[in-house]
Amino acid sequence: MNYVFFGTPHFAEMILERLMSAGMQPTLVITNPDRPAGRKHALTSPPVKVLAEKHGIVVYQPEKLKIENLKLKIGELQFAVLASYGKIIPKEVIDLFPRGIMVVHPSLLPRYRGATPIQSTILNGDEQAGATLILMDEKVDHGPVITQRALEFPISDSPFPKLHDELARLSANLLIEILPKFAAGEVKPKPQDETKATHTRKFVPEDAFVPAVDLKKAQNEGGEIAVAIDRKIRALNPEPGMWTLENGKRIKLLEAELVGGKLKLRKIQKEGGRPYAL
Repeated sequence: MNYVFFGTPHFAEMILERLMSAGMQPTLVITNPDRPAGRKHALTSPPVKVLAEKHGIVVYQPEKLKIENLKLKIGELQFAVLASYGKIIPKEVIDLFPRGIMVVHPSLLPRYRGATPIQSTILNGDEQAGATLILMDEKVDHGPVITQRALEFPISDSPFPKLHDELARLSANLLIEILPKFAAGEVKPKPQDETKATHTRKFVPEDAFVPAVDLKKAQNEGGEIAVAIDRKIRALNPEPGMWTLENGKRIKLLEAELVGGKLKLRKIQKEGGRPYAL
């Protein structure tokens, strides 16, 4: 099966690994350039690049998707799969693929278009999460739906890392089922219902701050504020990372749960120290 795989972080790496295990290895991987990471800012390769090179797949890391360079790299390949690539794909690049680009999105579109569908699912207290495959068009997460499926269990207590991995596995399974039909031109995508569309945004550290007074109220009184903070702790860790201030020093709120309607902190990290369980 000859196709291009666009992807960069761990979510895309999980999907690519399962595709290769199913005998659906791409011809070319396009990922973001290496970036400085960690406290020492060491130049670090994206997870997708590391996996692709391990299996001998050709990797291309353009800073910008220039059409003239892509034509040489892509050649006559009929379609592409995109999972958490991290760049906007211009129309001229989409048009390079006769069958188009299939996009993996970890939500039940048209709900939660945009950058943070998994976090938004948790923050809004949804009981259900799922994955959708769409045919890319010029608008973000707007294209017609190829297929979608919900997880087979409730997610009311799921933290982000767990839900992230479950949705990556579900997305990979959908791709494995549909790719042969898509490659053969046998799928008929259906338009999304625009009346049900919602949009997400990227979260910043300020979104993850909890005033100490609110935290104490959630712990002592419970109620809606306890529910809201519990959801934030599950949704916004590890990034941007939940935190509060105590005597002017930052405390990371790493894990918590609701006990009798009240917030119970399970793991924190004080400024300058290591994480520890309570």
